[in-house]
Amino acid sequence: MRNSLQLFIGLLLTLHSSLAFAQQVIYQDAESENILVRNVTLIDPSQESEDRVVNILIREGKLDVVTEDKISRDEAEQVVNANKGFIVGKLELGEPPSFMIFREDPRENFEVMLDTKSYTSFAVSKGVIVRNRLLEVFDDEPEDEPVKTGWLAYTPPPLAIPLDYADTSKWNRWETKAVSGIFVAGLVLDRMNWMHQDALNESRHGDLNDYDGGEIRALRFGIVGTLNFERPWVYTIFGATNAFDKGFDTEDTDNIAWFDWRLDIPFLKNSVMSIGKQKEPISGERVQSMLFNQMHERSAVADAMMPSRNVGIVWNGADPERHTSWGIGVFNNWFDEDQDFSESSTQYVGRLTWAPLHTEDDSSLVHLGAGYRYSNAKEGFRYFTEPEFNQSPVFVDTSFGQDSVLLPADDLQTWNVELSWRRGPIWLASEYTKTYVDNPALGDPEFDGYWVGMSWILTGEMRTYNKKSGVFGPVPVSRSVYQRGKGAWELTARWSNLDLTDGAIDGGEMDIASLGLNWWLTPYFGLSLNYRYIWTTRNGVEDSSSGLNSRLVLLLE
Repeated sequence: MRNSLQLFIGLLLTLHSSLAFAQQVIYQDAESENILVRNVTLIDPSQESEDRVVNILIREGKLDVVTEDKISRDEAEQVVNANKGFIVGKLELGEPPSFMIFREDPRENFEVMLDTKSYTSFAVSKGVIVRNRLLEVFDDEPEDEPVKTGWLAYTPPPLAIPLDYADTSKWNRWETKAVSGIFVAGLVLDRMNWMHQDALNESRHGDLNDYDGGEIRALRFGIVGTLNFERPWVYTIFGATNAFDKGFDTEDTDNIAWFDWRLDIPFLKNSVMSIGKQKEPISGERVQSMLFNQMHERSAVADAMMPSRNVGIVWNGADPERHTSWGIGVFNNWFDEDQDFSESSTQYVGRLTWAPLHTEDDSSLVHLGAGYRYSNAKEGFRYFTEPEFNQSPVFVDTSFGQDSVLLPADDLQTWNVELSWRRGPIWLASEYTKTYVDNPALGDPEFDGYWVGMSWILTGEMRTYNKKSGVFGPVPVSRSVYQRGKGAWELTARWSNLDLTDGAIDGGEMDIASLGLNWWLTPYFGLSLNYRYIWTTRNGVEDSSSGLNSRLVLLLE
């Protein structure tokens, strides 16, 4: 039985809505059609009754049904999913409706009513759609449950873009018939303080107090947008004076260099062909933005044995129904390094992920991943890294005691495996990486490393997971401080290990215990602290050190 509902919003909200519509109707007149809006939250401004999630049917420009029961997709030419957005406006059965659907609750965030253009996802004026940012519902989509979105679930296209470049309300976005784009930027400021260093560590690496102080850890900027074909192509161009990732190809941080330039072209079903300078698909930790990792810096093994970016072609895709993703690519950095192609090393890389266990609302899942990298090692190899602090000397290095920085090899093979479990605000994650070096003169050394980490979001949010790329996302902020909320607080811990000693190579072994506290005041402003205790072993003798790093993050999106 259908339960027909009527709602008249208070006079103030109704007048505000009417004025907003008068300002926002930027679309040309359109003929009335049958419109079905699913999973919209009906609110009572008097707060005398509970909110209800309903379905709304507009037939020939007039409000036909407002019901909690399911309405068949066949009832309308256009069907959209409001994802429990909040409706405000005039709803009177038999009359042309005028309303807006907001992404956030206007009772909790008054900015919604002050800036309707930014917060409106769907709008109807006198029975005609005048704004639509909602996804259309097709016949093959399930009808039993609403799509879980917002901070609980995040499902972008196969190419993960953490930006809403379709939002025309942003001042830093533009759009023409042929092309669209949005200018984005990020600033990361670090302050490093070394707290402990034993005598042996000082004799090996010098006084670490010399590295105390602040730095611009990252200053990056760029453009992301689309070329508006029938299936849009996505372009990405990023430059920086400092970059988040290690291995950035400039020593003079005052020089601007371009470290991301890529074109993503839809290819077959649920797949993308990416061409240009980009990350290699080998490790979830490497593919994920470092800014949204559990700790400030990637693990020592990732920084030492896996490159930041490379020039190549990647074919990546997913089977969302089976919760799998994959990527394969070929890379050769000759163009970026200004070398001859035949003299530069070529890499063949692949990654496969699977979420075998998951709940319908994505609140609990298990993630598995595996990656492989082959290099013909024409330029030789060197594995080295700092102790997960950017302001630090190198602690482990395969070239210690060697005649040359780059050591020869016939080829290099690297394997990586991933295992993660997430349940609500708790996330446990781990990776193991091993590299085989083909050089009999060095004893065919094998190097490996691993990390095990945890994240607990104290304010209850849940880290996002992209099933189409097999990558965990940023900490969501359910209520920012400017909304009189607490922001999002996250407690993290990690143990990591890197062993670069084998065969004729004594590059050292390093263990690092880390603790972190992250506070995202808004999705674009964060403060955090990381503490690390480091043990390093070379020639069978161990030294130790420790330090504290603080960070401020500002994002323009």
